[in-house]
Amino acid sequence: MAWKPGHYLLLFLSLYALVVTLGLFSRGRQLAALRQEVALYKAQALWAPEGYRLPLPGACLPRRPENLPGAPRPYRKGVNAGFVFQAGDACVPVVRGMGVVAAASGEVVKVDLNYQEPSPEAFRALLERVKEGAGPEEMDVLRGLEVWLRHPDGRTSVYGHLQAPYPGLKVGSRLHRGDPLGHVGNTGLQGGAPRLLFEVWEGEPDRGRFLFQGLAGEALLRQAKAFFGLE
Repeated sequence: MAWKPGHYLLLFLSLYALVVTLGLFSRGRQLAALRQEVALYKAQALWAPEGYRLPLPGACLPRRPENLPGAPRPYRKGVNAGFVFQAGDACVPVVRGMGVVAAASGEVVKVDLNYQEPSPEAFRALLERVKEGAGPEEMDVLRGLEVWLRHPDGRTSVYGHLQAPYPGLKVGSRLHRGDPLGHVGNTGLQGGAPRLLFEVWEGEPDRGRFLFQGLAGEALLRQAKAFFGLE
């Protein structure tokens, strides 16, 4: 059959439609890939280090020396590894049940869901055992009910003496900075006023260096204010 001008026009239109279809398909795949890339960047941004905050909303840094990192703890021949927030030294009331929040985004790596307060006899025996120093296992008991968060920068924050973890919190939960994680209590103290022990460790708690180790006085407070964005 001889080709007529209309046949050439039909062939041209068919080829044009094929090119357009392939182009749209290619752009569709590119658009889908771009959307996946944007979603990935958004997820990474959510967990990027955004700085640390204090775990009690509205609180200031403690100023009493015994409530600061590095303060001696003679009963176990050691030192305090974090900040102790108590009434009268935190710029906010510190009462049982008040909310504690994540100091930075991270993943929960420890939460005491079934914490049992030691009996007075067991607690006295513990204090006898740690007279020459407490290891990680003893410190777990002395800190009372705890929550630990592992952060993207490799640090681990510890929240101790809690009354209870936040409902639904479990190992593997991911929190953003400022998300609730527990409630102030006085566990691990055999009574006494409510308080929050807050530690930040370079790596594993009780096995590495704690934040501001080796600093004291105004030098410590100055660096801590900068670290927690209080300046």
